This record gives sequence, C-alpha cells and structure tokens, in this order.
Amino acid sequence: MTDRESPPFRADHVGSLLRPPELLEARARFAQGTISAEELASAEDDAIAQAVRMQEEIGLRSATDGEFRRASWHMDFIYQLGGVTKSDEHLEVHFKNAEGTISFTPAALKVSSKIELADTIFGGAFEYLRSKVTTAVPKLTIPSPSMVHYRGGRAAIDETVYPDMDAFWADLSAAYAEEVRRLGELGCTSLQLDDTSLAYLNDPSQRELVESMGGDAEHQHLRYIRQINAALAGRPAGMSITTHSCRGNFQSYWVAEGGYDFVAEALFSELEVDGYFLEFDDERSGGFAPLRYLPKGKMVVLGLVTTKSPELESKDVLKRRIDEASKFVPLEQLCLSPQCGFSSTVEGNKLSYDDEVAKLRLVVEVAEEVWG
Repeated sequence: MTDRESPPFRADHVGSLLRPPELLEARARFAQGTISAEELASAEDDAIAQAVRMQEEIGLRSATDGEFRRASWHMDFIYQLGGVTKSDEHLEVHFKNAEGTISFTPAALKVSSKIELADTIFGGAFEYLRSKVTTAVPKLTIPSPSMVHYRGGRAAIDETVYPDMDAFWADLSAAYAEEVRRLGELGCTSLQLDDTSLAYLNDPSQRELVESMGGDAEHQHLRYIRQINAALAGRPAGMSITTHSCRGNFQSYWVAEGGYDFVAEALFSELEVDGYFLEFDDERSGGFAPLRYLPKGKMVVLGLVTTKSPELESKDVLKRRIDEASKFVPLEQLCLSPQCGFSSTVEGNKLSYDDEVAKLRLVVEVAEEVWG
C-alpha cells in the first residue's frame, strides 16, 4: 500500500486546535481594550507558528492554523460575506453528551442585501500559514455554502431582496466560486468545506426541525449538494477539495446523532469533492455500511479518534475498525483522522494540549502501521 501524495493523507486531521492559554489571554485583553488589534495579531502569529511546528514534528502531511484567528469555525467566515449581517435575535442550540444537555445561544444571521464577495475571506490568514509550513501542505478550512442557509432557513433571508430562492442560491454559489478561485491564486491546494447540515439531516429530530421552519427536510440535502457543486465547478487545477460532516462540536458536546444512511447515496455519488472527513468515533455515528456508495476515485477519512474526551484509543481497536470499514470500501480509499476538530469554537473541548498531541501522534502511528 502506497502513501498518498495529495490530500487527504493517510494520517490527517480536521483542522481546529486547542487555543494556547497565551492566545486566550490576548483575546481577553483585546476585548477589554488593553491591547491593540496589531498586538492580538502578533499573538496569533506566534501561536500559529508553534502549532505548525507541532503538526510537522508529529509527522502530519497537512497543517492548518488551528483556526486560531477565529472565535468559531463558521461564523467568522459567514459574516464576511457581502449581504450577511448579525441579527439582533439569537439562536438556541441544544448540545448533549453523557453529562447532560446545555444550550448555546449564538447570534443569528440575516441576509439583508445581495450576497457577494468583496475581500478574499481568510486570504491573509492562508498566506501567513503558507509562509510557516516547511514539510506539510497548508490546508484552509471554511464553512460550506449550506451553513449560510441551514440555521435560519428561508426566514433569515429578506424576501424583498430574494423573492426567488433560486436567485439567492445562485448568488451564494457564485460568491463561493470566486472565493475558491482567489484562494487558488494564493496557492491554496487543500481546501476543506466544513458542513454540519449534511450530517444533521441524518437525524430525524433535525429533519422535524427543518420541516417546522418551512423547509423540505426530505430533499434539502440534495439542494445543498447541488449548490456546493456549483461553487466548485470552476475550481483551480491542482486544488484538492474535501468536506467534513460533523454532528456538532462544542466543549465536548454534540447536537445530532444517527448514521449517514439518509444522505449517503447522494453525498458520496453526487458531491464533487475528493474526500470526506466523517465522524465514526462512537455508536451515535452509526456503522460503516453507508460507505458502500463511495465510488472509485474518492477517499473517506475515518474519524475514529475522538476529540471529545482525553482517553487515548487502543491501536488494536482502531485497526479492527479500519478493517471493518474496508469491507465496504477498499483499504486504498481509506485514511484516518480524529473525528472532529479539537476546538470548533474558541472555548475548546475538554482535554489538554498533551492529550491533543497524543491523539494526533496516534493517528500518524496507526496510519503508518496500516498503510505503510
């Protein structure tokens, strides 16, 4: 079995990393007005440089900036799209784990004018990341177009601006297509579209929520897949595109559950990406059978190592699970990663930096032993 020369790699990771205490302190001081934006950016630069060194020293073939310049994995991007602003209203999202349920109330968004792209979002962040890698491929993570629609649905989109939803989708995909084009010009060869919607819609309770908001829960994933494809239709030559499907990740809590069965056939056969980062760390993610729809030429990155707890997985268990997955997908089309990021929001999951490093190192070691 040979190693891979383009993303996703045999040992890979989703992207976000625990924020160092020094960076959290700098963010707090900036919020208090005791340091400048330039001083905060300098603290971010230092933290990112250290994070890149850590990823390369462990042996990862891809490196991200840990999303250290963001408060959340998606909204820092979405609010920079022309036409999208914060709403005075707040969403209430219920996260769960074995300890119980908590509520997260982020600001909602509204589309109050035509969607467009002005500045290249995260362009400067990517350029800095690219300047710091020495052996790894710099990977940029951004939310998929679906995330602009999923949380608020039709109600978040001003009907006087977009009386026809087809026009909204056309403008959104065009803005994303321009973003992808510009990132290619900056040298981005590994782009990951993070998407909770395509995982959430496997959960019947989430489909009920979509219906209650006036959406078409049975077919919404098909619309999302079409719009992502439209955004990627003109992708630059040489750019690898992956997507990460997550069921929620906030301080080690989650939102949705259920296997990939509901979306699997369309997700794997119709979505025009090179690889899929998928959660498979526990029973709420379902089994591997939906992977049977994966066509030749595409990769699945098995998220078998959890980022939600510090306990380190057994190598033997991970190998057995990879073997189980290979009954549905040839081994050469599989890779290994943690199931999600370690810090989808600035708060981070409930584990330490040393735990994070140990889990990433475990992924590299198991991948070397399985694929050589």
